[in-house]
Amino acid sequence: MLQPPPIVLSFAANDPSGGAGLQADVLTIASMGCHPLSIVTAITVQDTAGVDDVMPLDADWIVDQARAVLEDMPVHAFKIGLLGSVEIIAAIAEIISDYPHIPLVMDPVLTSGRGDELADEEMVDAMRELLLPQVTVLTPNSLEARHLAQQENDNHGTKLGLNLCAQRLLSMGCEYVLITGTHENTAHVTNTLFAADGVVRADDWERLEHTYHGSGCTLASAIAASLANGLSISDSVIEAQDYTWHTLQAGFRPGMGQYIPNRLFWTKENEDAANENAEVVIEKPND
Repeated sequence: MLQPPPIVLSFAANDPSGGAGLQADVLTIASMGCHPLSIVTAITVQDTAGVDDVMPLDADWIVDQARAVLEDMPVHAFKIGLLGSVEIIAAIAEIISDYPHIPLVMDPVLTSGRGDELADEEMVDAMRELLLPQVTVLTPNSLEARHLAQQENDNHGTKLGLNLCAQRLLSMGCEYVLITGTHENTAHVTNTLFAADGVVRADDWERLEHTYHGSGCTLASAIAASLANGLSISDSVIEAQDYTWHTLQAGFRPGMGQYIPNRLFWTKENEDAANENAEVVIEKPND
C-alpha cells in the first residue's frame, strides 16, 4: 500500500470566491504535496472585493467536525484562519490543547483586504489568551501585528515598531512570529521571522504591483504544509515565502476586485518545460 501524504488540518471560513479561506488553504496544502482536512468555522458572503457578511457556525459543529477526522487520521500540522466568534476560539483552543506535539500555524485574520472587520476586540482578547500560547508560528501582517500587540497604556496614534510587536506577541506564548511587510512603505517587501532570542531571518521580496485576495491564507497554509513535510521552522518559512511569491507573481484577476494567487502556477511551468523539451521528429528524406 502506498504511504499516504502528510495531513494538514485547517480551521477556516468558507470563501465562495475561492480566493481566501478554506478554498485557499485546500489548494495550497494539496499543491505542496499534503492532504488537506477542512473544518468550516463560518460561512461568508464575499467576492474578490471584500466581505459583506459572516455567519459563524455553532461551536459544537466545529468540535464535531474536528474530532471526527482527528480520531480517524493522523494530522501532521494545524492551520488556523478566520474564526468567527469567541465560542469558536475557545472550542478550537480546547481541541488543539489535546495535540501539543502537532505544530500550529495561525494566520490572525482581523480584517478583509478591503478593511471589513472580521474580529472584534472580544475575539482579539480571546485569541491572545487562548490561542497564542499554543501557536508554533504566528503569521500577522504588520497591521495585524500592531493590533494584536497593542496595550492599554500605549500612546494613541503612536505607531508601534515591529520588533516591539514581535517581542510582545512572543511573550504571549507564540514560539515564532513571522511579520510580513506588505503594508509597510518600503521598496521591497521584508518578512521577518522572530523567536524569543531575536530575529531568526529576514527575507526581502520584490514588491508586486497588484493587491491580492488570500495571500495571507496561502502563506500560512504553505508553512503548515512545509512543517508537515518535515522541514525545520526556518526552512518551512523560506519555502512557504518562495511558493507564495510565485503564486502572486502568477496571480490572476477573475472578477472586479483583487487578484487571486495562482496556487497551481507550477502546472503551467511544467507544461511549458515539457513543450520546450518535447522531441521534434523530423522525417528522413527518401534516398
